[in-house]
Amino acid sequence: MTWHQQRQIGDVTVHSLTDGQFRLDGGAMFGSVPKTLWERVAPADDLNRIRLRTNPLLIRLNGENILVETGFWDQGGEKFEAIYGLERDETVFRGLDALGLRPEDIHLVINTHLHFDHAGRNVTLTGDPTFPNARYVVQRQELHDARHTHERNRASYLAAYIEPIADAGLFDVVDGEHELRPGLSVLPLPGHNLGQQGVVLRAGGQTLVYVADLIATLAHAPTAYIMGYDLYPVTTLETRKQYLGQWFEEGAVICTPHDPDVAFAQLQANPKGGFVLKGL
Repeated sequence: MTWHQQRQIGDVTVHSLTDGQFRLDGGAMFGSVPKTLWERVAPADDLNRIRLRTNPLLIRLNGENILVETGFWDQGGEKFEAIYGLERDETVFRGLDALGLRPEDIHLVINTHLHFDHAGRNVTLTGDPTFPNARYVVQRQELHDARHTHERNRASYLAAYIEPIADAGLFDVVDGEHELRPGLSVLPLPGHNLGQQGVVLRAGGQTLVYVADLIATLAHAPTAYIMGYDLYPVTTLETRKQYLGQWFEEGAVICTPHDPDVAFAQLQANPKGGFVLKGL
């Protein structure tokens, strides 16, 4: 399978990569939305799971290679991979290789949050930093929560890919909205968890937003389509109301982390209220 898709934002080239397909329970992915509604846009398999992807983003900005997300944890074993229906039809490494890049060529990694399907490739099979020449950007709240887990979030965080980065002193910890490079910022998008951040790129009068799990797939754009996995669903709702209208007015290019088919999308007004996402 060839996933690689790219887009220009001003004079900045953005590449959507993928680290393969996986599956999660459709009911959990759509929370209180009835199956008769969500299955129209996300058909379930015989285990009630829907098809998803992990889609990192590579931003080539002023001579730097900036990677948003690193990929799905690859050391879970056969049972783990069966539970999540993991299919490595493509990997982030093959995507980088197609662009003539090695892990050593990445200058900056942005972890939107530290769940295993987003940050699992932070380290190699030997436990070393996968991108040894990069700093790893994370919100202070998220790093704290990932290292002080509780019964509701414990399964989503694995010390094996977090502690080696911390031990190596490679985390760049930020608090709130922060400009990393001219035109490139991280933006708190709480709700899925408290420390989640999105990535905003502005160049040449255009805007791109990597929304993290605020909107997991194109099918999750309607206001009420909030995941059961969100620890703070009302906060998700408030965050969406705060930003979706703004991104719609800007005509922002939206990148979701888990859509199985579409890399780049744009918000459109929903006649029933709120917004939908349409692929570009």
